[in-house]
Amino acid sequence: MSERLAASRWALLAGNFAVGCGVMVIAGSLNDLTRSLQVSVALGGQLITIGAAVSCIGAPLAAGFIAGTDRRRLLALALAWYALGHALSALAPSYAWLAPLRAVTMIGAAIFSPQAAAAIATMAPPEQRGRAMTFVFLGWSVASVVGMPLHAYVAEAFGWRTAFALVALLSTLAAIWVWSALPDGVKPPKLSLAQWRLVFRQPVLMAIVVVTVFSGAGQFTLFSYFAPYYGQVLGAGAAEISFMFFWFGAWGVVGNIVVTRMIDRVGAARAVAVTLALMAVSLAAWPLGSSIAAMAIVQLGWALGCFASNSAQQARLALAAPAWAPALLALNTSAIYLGQSIGAASGGALVAAQRSYDALHWVSLAWMAAAIALSVWAQGRMERALA
Repeated sequence: MSERLAASRWALLAGNFAVGCGVMVIAGSLNDLTRSLQVSVALGGQLITIGAAVSCIGAPLAAGFIAGTDRRRLLALALAWYALGHALSALAPSYAWLAPLRAVTMIGAAIFSPQAAAAIATMAPPEQRGRAMTFVFLGWSVASVVGMPLHAYVAEAFGWRTAFALVALLSTLAAIWVWSALPDGVKPPKLSLAQWRLVFRQPVLMAIVVVTVFSGAGQFTLFSYFAPYYGQVLGAGAAEISFMFFWFGAWGVVGNIVVTRMIDRVGAARAVAVTLALMAVSLAAWPLGSSIAAMAIVQLGWALGCFASNSAQQARLALAAPAWAPALLALNTSAIYLGQSIGAASGGALVAAQRSYDALHWVSLAWMAAAIALSVWAQGRMERALA
């Protein structure tokens, strides 16, 4: 592997780390944010929905507009935008100001993650593409193991504004790193409108994208409300809440590393199947988590599969149709955020209606079961087409 490619992989990993921290900062700081702005947990959780909805719509639209743009400049600018948005959000005087700022800020996330994957897929030799793409998405796993518990602790100890300011700093540093590491002239193939229409007419590929939607909805129906759940249901304090996010993230990193090392050997579809099944087991066992210690065990499968599943899905799509990779990766990133938006919204509606968290894991499990069924169907269709 060339030194330039290795440096670019690490820089893009750092960029995804910053993006992941920004996406997760709402969930990690939700307790203090809702207290400070005097809004309900359900309304506060809709900030996740707002940001996810913008990213969902923005990822494929951006892929069309910026197709011919040099990725070094594009990715550094996206991170700089992300940094500025979080800095301004930290100064927001009310929820009415924070909500639109969140929407505008997430344009940077909508651009960065899919285009980072497309850039590294363009730079890496064919036999290394699966591993290279899952490597840069390790940044999301590292964000969960470092960023999420750090945000949870910082928000509880110093306030949510400090947590947002920290994301701004991380994004600024990542923008500088990407600018320094990536070479000029990285431009993934540009797709015409006719090619975009052809992509949408591929039922198997679109089904794989929808698997990501279902999986994201299943996770974020419950994940969005981890912090208040730990505090209100399990009686956890700030240190215990931070530990639970750290625990979840640490095993998320382990799962992503395992997938990164094995995906080119076992195949992306099989990796997706295993990670979805692990998450479904955790959701089915959720009622057994009656204490912090028990919940740590229950969440283990979910943590192992969470970020690894998204990484494997990206690789699965890019390897299934390399010529359409930029479009498919943008659509899959859109699907990630659409799933987050659906999950956070449905979870918030349940919490508001029932004034409890009792039904969240069952709804999450239903979404995950749908993801598994659709994934198996899509893989069966693909194998029959190749036979």
